[in-house]
Amino acid sequence: MAVFTCEKCGATIDTRCKPKKCSACGETGCMCKKETAAPAKKGKK
Repeated sequence: MAVFTCEKCGATIDTRCKPKKCSACGETGCMCKKETAAPAKKGKK
């Protein structure tokens, strides 16, 4: 899963594929992937 943020209104959408338009404001071509920190890896026991 990835988090996409609308450059116009700032709404966020958590989905696998990049949305074609913002579900909040309806603007097209404005969704950018928000970089998130990778989860910490746990060591094997």
